[in-house]
Amino acid sequence: MFIGEFSHNLDSKGRMAIPAKFRQKLTGGAIITRGLDHCLFVFTNKDWEILAQKLIALPLAQANSRAFVRLMLAGATDVELDKQGRILIPDYLREYAGLKKQAIVAGLYNRIEIWDSEAWKQYKTKTESQSDEIAEKLSELGI
Repeated sequence: MFIGEFSHNLDSKGRMAIPAKFRQKLTGGAIITRGLDHCLFVFTNKDWEILAQKLIALPLAQANSRAFVRLMLAGATDVELDKQGRILIPDYLREYAGLKKQAIVAGLYNRIEIWDSEAWKQYKTKTESQSDEIAEKLSELGI
């Protein structure tokens, strides 16, 4: 599982180191794609296959389903760790996430999220200020 929050820099070629504690799980490669809230999602190949099967099963006739499938699948690409434990993030994904020099790598159990550090800071501030409301809504779901 992926857990924790780490700060890493992107180099001029768009490469970014994956935290050492995450690397072993990604040795066989990974899939990176557009995420929600303008971050990037990174999945192991196994977890990606599980998600992709669910996505392609969504109703084709529903516009929201088609849009979500396009967001996730059309933007996806496979990546491999280099000898320094870095991945190359394609230009179009860096642009989508607004990645500049410093990024936040957050482990969320079955996926990694990559955020521009400033966007992450703003997101966390907003979410933390609403934590009571969020917790109350989640309690309705049994969490």
